[in-house]
Amino acid sequence: MRLKIPTVMKGLHWTTVASEKLLLALIGIATCIASAEHLWGMIVERKILLSDLFMLFIFAEIIGMVGAFYSTNRIPVTLPMIIAITALCRLIVMQSKEMEPLVLIGEAGAILILATAAYVMSLKDKISLGKKEQFQEKTGAEDQSIVINVPLTDEKKTRL
Repeated sequence: MRLKIPTVMKGLHWTTVASEKLLLALIGIATCIASAEHLWGMIVERKILLSDLFMLFIFAEIIGMVGAFYSTNRIPVTLPMIIAITALCRLIVMQSKEMEPLVLIGEAGAILILATAAYVMSLKDKISLGKKEQFQEKTGAEDQSIVINVPLTDEKKTRL
């Protein structure tokens, strides 16, 4: 007898899944509205600053993160890190003239730490995908399930 056990818990309550999808949809809609308002402000002022471009890039990354969730049902950890890096860059560009030099160095250090963490996480994803491919080649398994062979006793064989 072969038991097939899914490696991903499919036992999440439907309310958890529904609320997660609803909240991410609302985040996507709110981001689209905020980006439209920001673009409208740029059109009215007839002025485009570097900080405006950073803001539009942040909006695009958030929409991309929501889209990545809907296509893969998971949010890659590196996307929020990249959004944080972009937000810190925007902050430095906007406020670098009024900032204390030590605060500026601290924010640049935070960007370096986030960039290093994003790089390490992307390496982890590549290693994980490589291990998954090796497992699939070895076992011939196409899905993400663990197959366990369970020997049947004589008593169980008669019931089947």
